[in-house]
Amino acid sequence: MSILAYLIPLALGMGAMGLAFFFWAMRNGQFEDLDGAANRILIDDEEEQQR
Repeated sequence: MSILAYLIPLALGMGAMGLAFFFWAMRNGQFEDLDGAANRILIDDEEEQQR
């Protein structure tokens, strides 16, 4: 039962770190262009590579 005294704060700390990293990513614009990568695979680059 004493292991819970270590695991619960550890789990809460890891959750808080994950939340902090998420907010850091939001502030730094990591989620700004969600459609860009999805549309980039549809662009045909063969013409540019042959030149």
